[in-house]
Amino acid sequence: MQLLSLLVHGSLLFTRPNLAQESSCSAFDVREASIDTIHDALYGGLTTCRGLTEKFIARIQAYNPLINAIITLNRDALSIADTLDLALAAGNATGSLFCIPILVKDNYDTTDMKTTGGCLDLADSQPTHDAPVVVALKRAGAIILGKTNLHELALEGLSVSSLGGQTINPYDLSRTPGGSSGGTGAAIAASFAVFGTGTDTVNSLRSPASANSLFSMRPTRGLISRSGIIPISYTQDAIGPITRNVNDLAIALNVMASIGYDPNDNVTALLPPSSVGADYSTVGVVGSLRSVRLGLIETFFNRTDSEETSPVIAAVNAAVSSLTAAGATIVPISSSVYNSSAILEAYDTQKYEFRQEMNEYLARSSLHGEHPPSLDDLYKSKRFLVIPAQYSYVNTALLSSTDNATYATRKLGIQNLILALQTTFKEHSLDALIYPEQANLVVKIGAASQSGRNGILAAVTGFPVVTVPAGFSPATAEAPVGVPIGMEILGLPWNEAKLLSIAKTVSEVRRVRKMPVLTQEPVHASSMEEVPVIIPNTKNMPISYPAGIL
Repeated sequence: MQLLSLLVHGSLLFTRPNLAQESSCSAFDVREASIDTIHDALYGGLTTCRGLTEKFIARIQAYNPLINAIITLNRDALSIADTLDLALAAGNATGSLFCIPILVKDNYDTTDMKTTGGCLDLADSQPTHDAPVVVALKRAGAIILGKTNLHELALEGLSVSSLGGQTINPYDLSRTPGGSSGGTGAAIAASFAVFGTGTDTVNSLRSPASANSLFSMRPTRGLISRSGIIPISYTQDAIGPITRNVNDLAIALNVMASIGYDPNDNVTALLPPSSVGADYSTVGVVGSLRSVRLGLIETFFNRTDSEETSPVIAAVNAAVSSLTAAGATIVPISSSVYNSSAILEAYDTQKYEFRQEMNEYLARSSLHGEHPPSLDDLYKSKRFLVIPAQYSYVNTALLSSTDNATYATRKLGIQNLILALQTTFKEHSLDALIYPEQANLVVKIGAASQSGRNGILAAVTGFPVVTVPAGFSPATAEAPVGVPIGMEILGLPWNEAKLLSIAKTVSEVRRVRKMPVLTQEPVHASSMEEVPVIIPNTKNMPISYPAGIL
């Protein structure tokens, strides 16, 4: 009955999807399509930019009522596609993302769409400049189809917001899609676009990748400019891509990192000469894992036997066995330093930096449209959603600042943690550390918080990390292929190329990704005159998440 309710009431578009097989004249299948397969079809005359765009929009029309991953569609998407078709016909198809339909998380500034952070009080906030990374994506030829839902202001991992409602995991409609970039994760898993973008302050690129059988990259702090992104933490914020394969991850990273130094985000000054202009798309498989040493962080597992933890242990153990069989040396790491809960409690800087970062963002002269002038004004509006687990965080953030003595202590502690992490790599001659992204399955809708995640280590140290699919829980009636489980591969700073190479080899050794059954049927795409309006569904939010309560 709950499933039926979601299908009927998922949005104001109450039509059921047309699941007819696509006709021979438009036979290119966009499900699981990659950058390379799209370019092969496009340059081979098997499809057009407009045809591709219509097909992805048709999938969004058909399945977004089920998973509620999209906040808005780009009304210019079809005209952009037409312009690219003209360029293709004239022999001017340029850019590594030429005619690649993508989605961006709705905390990236865009001039052609509002930038809301999923917050009702920012529903009319209109940037007049694209974020630098959005500029880079457009210059590379990407078609930005629209913007994805997220956890309100990216502050948690459940992907529920006052403007966008609750995004639902396409593998199990009773579960969250991870977060905060859960809209992107669910959308890319359901083939609403070729890839998407996210942000990550603690776990938010990696949690949705793990929960949706996807790949993601949280880069070294300073590799990609964060300016033009709704901020949380100067210390911990990062942005990156979420994809269905490693090749697309590398190409997307190439484009996003092409900005280089940005004076509006001074951490990009950390970029070493060796990483300027690096071409990650040339990264291949290691070939053999015999020379690769991987440290397995034992303390990042929850060894309690339960329906929520045992599948994670089994999936990561199977992944480790595959890596060992392929020649990798696995080194157990059991240091008490690696305790995610303790690291989060001792070193998380968000609540000290959030108010100052947001106040600066909201006060920019380039931000037009009706919006609050400060974070305090936003929370006075009562036009927002704060889940109960965040009450203390938000109340503290409204008072705390980087002038607090506790903040200085945390920053010093982070430096000590970075030293400990560097020491672990040196002492064991490691190429990377591996561990489950989440010690338990992604939580059910209505849970108090997204529990058991291990992303805080990379978040506070700024080390790069790739998330790869590790397996699935056993199939059930609610989860026909099981619930996805992901594994993180963490490396030393500025070693993105090595991490991508290891990830590519892992993906070849252990082919894990499966499409979600509930969104796997092809959708017939008719010719469109204009981009349809997508209205997010806020009706099915758990009643324990009232908007505007502090």
